[in-house]
Amino acid sequence: MRARNLSKTFGRLRAVADVDLTVARGQVYGFLGPNGSGKSTTIRMLCGLLTPSDGDIQVLGLRIPEQAEKLRQHIGYMTQHFSLFTDLTLWENLQFLAAVQNLSRRQASLRVKELLQEYGFAGRASQLAGTLSGGQKQRLALAGSIVHKPDLLFLDEPTSAVDPESRRDFWEKLFELADAGTTILVSSHYMDEAERCHRLAILDRGHLVADGTPADLTGALRGRTLEVSAERPRQAKQLLMQVSGVISAAQIGNSLRVLCDEVGDCAGRIERAFAAAGMSAEVSATTPSLEDVFVAATNEHKAVELRGESV
Repeated sequence: MRARNLSKTFGRLRAVADVDLTVARGQVYGFLGPNGSGKSTTIRMLCGLLTPSDGDIQVLGLRIPEQAEKLRQHIGYMTQHFSLFTDLTLWENLQFLAAVQNLSRRQASLRVKELLQEYGFAGRASQLAGTLSGGQKQRLALAGSIVHKPDLLFLDEPTSAVDPESRRDFWEKLFELADAGTTILVSSHYMDEAERCHRLAILDRGHLVADGTPADLTGALRGRTLEVSAERPRQAKQLLMQVSGVISAAQIGNSLRVLCDEVGDCAGRIERAFAAAGMSAEVSATTPSLEDVFVAATNEHKAVELRGESV
């Protein structure tokens, strides 16, 4: 999948701005960003559901949106909200989706049996979908989105309403699909899910502000993240935000996680600020996280916008 200068405007709102993406076959590619960052809009353009205002898209060798109808035969799509029929059984839901994908009656029957077994619904074919738990509903929706064995799967915040254990199980299924050759593009605002992806894009207000493997993105921040332990964390945070070069300070338990704008003497400046205020604190280096990457990337994007430069 490849997109260049992808943009979408709604009236005066520019929801997606000049996004470039390349997704390799068999990758689990993640979109990370808050609500309103452009994740869903980008996904809908990539799968042909929404016409871009500008830009070029190629998915599985097809030009989008010109060949979107042909693309739909090779992709699966799953939204964050349960979209199957709650008053139909599990069997009936999957049979309906198989019919939509033009599977023969025999193919559909075999495939539905396979999916019910594989996704933990053996012996429950006659159960109404509306009686499932949140995690079970998402598992059923995932099974339905791959009933035709698509080459490419789009998942739009699929685990936003399920518990941590169900999320973990769901991701195990995604990696099984990826191992079998399915390319997966999944949006999320969970940092722990982003860490699971082979590659990751971070969106902020429609702009692509970071793109790379989780290891590369966190590695680029090495030397810029610190841990500060102080007796009064709330007061310490107020002081930290006045120190030159400190971008953010987040309290985690009794300590503070600090992100600096560059590698340098940030730790020294913090120590001198605490000494001048008559406060004791321990400052030590810590390993960067994807949350640090997100804060750094969005902060740099805001700085560029304030200077009036192009992103």
